[in-house]
Amino acid sequence: MAKRDYYEILGVEKGASDAEIKKAFRRIAMKYHPDRNPDDANAEEKFKEAQEAYEILGDDEKKSAYDRFGHAGVDGNAGGGFGGGGGAGFSDVFGDVFGDIFGGGGGRGRSGPQRGSDLRYDLQLDLEDAVKGKTVQIDVPTMSHCDTCDGSGARKGSSPVTCDTCGGAGQVRMSQGFFSVQQACPQCRGRGQMISDPCGDCHGQGVKEERKTLSVKIPAGVDTGDRIRLAGKGEAGPQGGAAGDLYVQMHVRDHAIFVRDDANLHCEVPISFAQAALGGELEVPTLSGKVKLKVPAETQSGKLFRLRGKGVAPVRGGATGDLLCRVVLETPVNLSAEQKELLQKFDNSLAGKSKHSPRTNSWFDGVKKFFDNLTG
Repeated sequence: MAKRDYYEILGVEKGASDAEIKKAFRRIAMKYHPDRNPDDANAEEKFKEAQEAYEILGDDEKKSAYDRFGHAGVDGNAGGGFGGGGGAGFSDVFGDVFGDIFGGGGGRGRSGPQRGSDLRYDLQLDLEDAVKGKTVQIDVPTMSHCDTCDGSGARKGSSPVTCDTCGGAGQVRMSQGFFSVQQACPQCRGRGQMISDPCGDCHGQGVKEERKTLSVKIPAGVDTGDRIRLAGKGEAGPQGGAAGDLYVQMHVRDHAIFVRDDANLHCEVPISFAQAALGGELEVPTLSGKVKLKVPAETQSGKLFRLRGKGVAPVRGGATGDLLCRVVLETPVNLSAEQKELLQKFDNSLAGKSKHSPRTNSWFDGVKKFFDNLTG
């Protein structure tokens, strides 16, 4: 059976560069790798076919012979292993490909101290504390350096020894069929060192769980989504590595009266019919105390009043926001017979006098015009 053209197998033009050829093989190898396609003989065959094509086209000398004489110029050269003259070489491209497949085919080991993990703490705050600022105490469970062994994991007086399996590299190269991959050393689990006499307190881990009480200063003006970074207050790193950071995430609780919108605060203020009609003064709350709000006569329900500077001073600077009070007309309930009679008399006194209800009359005029247009 005639062999397929190597350029066709990799899906590149004859004049393709070394980088394009390598990229094409990498794409095919990722797609048809046997470990990604178990029990698929067709995928394995395509992988081997691409392997053979790359071994020729990835080597300058073999590629030149193939370009001049076709398969006859390279028969006996393909399929001979991962080696190659002065070309790209399988070790390079396999390191790229299988690093993506297995999550770490590079050449660097993981031995030595490693930085600890960052932690997150969700802090619930009342609106008053978020606006004014506060110092709070938080209790954080974390992994800390073991004081007994000073984070080494070895019993006091002893030291970790270099792993015999990986020679301290933390990784070993494993052969799997016709290719090899680099993975964490199974003996030392990627540390590069072994502890023959582990610490009794941390059992050789170098860290142990404990709870820390930390004092956190919450600046004035924070809001939900803001966070504070406490450097070095996260988990301790393995083998004596530096600790990670602790991020305190702000969550401001809903308030019974106010709704925050960036630097502004909003609230609704109930108002009686008489107050709206005659005007007067209302006592409204702010986060810094009570203030008087002057309501003019004939105020309509939904009217918005702005109290400047009674909002929030943003944590990142800028002008202090305002308090926006929306008056809402409250309909009286549980009326007595006398009160109902008085209201009825008052309503009768307004009947037919459009000057007292301009919005109502304007609305009815609009409704009439709407229906006139429909029938016309």
